[in-house]
Amino acid sequence: MTALEAAGKTIELNGEGFLLDGDQWTPELAEALAESAGMGPLSDKHWQVITFCREDAAREGQSPGLRRISKLSGVSMKELYKLFPKGPGKLAARVAGLPKPQACI
Repeated sequence: MTALEAAGKTIELNGEGFLLDGDQWTPELAEALAESAGMGPLSDKHWQVITFCREDAAREGQSPGLRRISKLSGVSMKELYKLFPKGPGKLAARVAGLPKPQACI
């Protein structure tokens, strides 16, 4: 277990960098999570994916996998790999404050 300092709070993360308590997620925390993952500032395209992931997870009860994101978010697979390098499905879920997608086990 690790911790991340963001917006004046200490946020606990599991060993893979996912939030232990998803209710702590905020847009400011998303920026800090992205920075800790080595990503630059979040662009509008990043937010399009993050918003899709959060809304889809709320509807479906689990984090969307990469194929679902690329089919339904309006962002192509190629763009996803540019936006969220080294595992876009997993990294998008982590920045969105969601659990690791089941497809990424």
